[in-house]
Amino acid sequence: MNREILSVVELVSREKSLPREKIFEALELALKIATKKQYTHDIDVRVNIDRDNGNVNTYRRWTVVGCVVHKEREIYLREARINNPAVQISEFIENKIQSINFDRISTQEAKKIIIKKVREAECLMISNKFHQYKGKIIQGTIKKINRDFMILDLGNYIDGIILRRDMLPKEQFIVGDRVRGVLYEIQSTSNGMQLFLSRARAEMLVELFRIEVPEITQKLVKIQVVARDPGLRAKVAVKTYDKKIDPVGACVGMRGARVQSVSEEMSGERIDVILWHHDPVQFVINAMSPIRVSSVIVHNNIHAMDIIVNEKNLAQAIGRNGQNVRLVAQLSGWELNIMAANDASDKNKIKINKIRALFNKCLNVNSKIVNILIYAGLSSLSELICTPYHILIGIKGISARIANTVQEQSDNYLTHLLIINNCHSFL
Repeated sequence: MNREILSVVELVSREKSLPREKIFEALELALKIATKKQYTHDIDVRVNIDRDNGNVNTYRRWTVVGCVVHKEREIYLREARINNPAVQISEFIENKIQSINFDRISTQEAKKIIIKKVREAECLMISNKFHQYKGKIIQGTIKKINRDFMILDLGNYIDGIILRRDMLPKEQFIVGDRVRGVLYEIQSTSNGMQLFLSRARAEMLVELFRIEVPEITQKLVKIQVVARDPGLRAKVAVKTYDKKIDPVGACVGMRGARVQSVSEEMSGERIDVILWHHDPVQFVINAMSPIRVSSVIVHNNIHAMDIIVNEKNLAQAIGRNGQNVRLVAQLSGWELNIMAANDASDKNKIKINKIRALFNKCLNVNSKIVNILIYAGLSSLSELICTPYHILIGIKGISARIANTVQEQSDNYLTHLLIINNCHSFL
C-alpha cells in the first residue's frame, strides 16, 4: 500500500501538473474522513503520510481546554498534563491508532474526496497562472465550435471559451484554427475553472495596438478611450506625454502599416485614430474628422451638443444606420445631435421665438430689452432670477432699474404659477 500511495501521487501530479504536496494533502484528508466513519462518536483525527516512503500514521487527538464540552474531542488541562506537563490550553494531545483498511465503500469515499481536492488545487493553479494575463491577449487552438460558443485549447489541458457575443459578426473559423482573444474573466464552476476570452471588447483593440505600437509600451503614447462597433468600425482616441511625438501618426504607422495590421486581425474592422483633447467640444470636432464641423452648440444642462455641418456632409457625419455619430457619442460621453446648417438656423429661430414669446408674456418691458436679454444668452425666467445682479447690470443696455424689474417680475410670475399648481394638486 505504501508503494501504491507514492505511485498514485506521482501519477496524478504528472497528469494534472500539480505539486506533490497538494496530492498528499488530499489523500490525508480522504483518509481522515474515512477513519472517522469507522467510529460511532464524533472524534478528531489526524493522518500523516510520510512523503518519502508512503507510510501512513493515524492519530486520534483531543483539544486541551479549561472546561470540557465535547468529551470525545476535548480534554481537561490537568488530565492532559499527566502525560505532557508542558502542554497548554488550545494545544493538542495525540494517541496513535490503527490506520484503516480500505474496503469498497471507504475506497469510493476517499476517491470522491481526492478528486474534489485535486480539482480545487487544479482550479487554484489555473487561476494563479492566468490571473496575470487578465486583460491581456492569449492565443489558443479551436477544438470545438457550436452556435453559442467555441472552445479553445490553451495548452496544458486548459480550455478557453469565446461566447457568441464576444465574436466578430463576419468571422468564420474551423476546428484547428489558431485564434487570439483578450482574457476578461476567470470563473470557478463545478466543472473546474473557465477562462472567458473576447474579440469584441474594446480591450482587444487596446492590446493589439500595444503590440503594434512600441510608443504605447514605452508609455510615450496612451490610448485614452475606445468606441467600437465590433467587426465594422472603431474610433480610438490617443494622447502623448511627449510633445515631440505625434500620437496619431505613431498609431497609424508608416503608410498606415500599424493600424492596418490591427484592422486585419479584426477581420477588416475600419479604425479611426483621433487626437484626444481635454476640451469636450474640440474633442468632438476631432472625432468627427474628416468631416468639417461648422459650429457646435453646447447644452450643459442636458449634457448634449448640436453639431452643425454642411448639408452635403450630413449623411457622412451621421454614418450608416447612425454608426458614426453613435461612436463619437460613446467616445465623448455626450449626447450628440447632427444637423445641417439650414436646419440649425431654423431650429434656433424657433427657439428664440419661444423665448421671446415667454418674455413678452411675463415681463412688462419693451421688445428692445427682450432682445438684449435673449442675445445675452438668457432663455428662461429661472435664469433671469438666478443670474447674479452684478452680471445682469453688466449687460449693455440693462440698467439697475431694468435689472430689478425683470428679476422681480420673473420671481412673481413663477411664484404665482407654483401656487396655482399646488392648488390644482390639492383639489
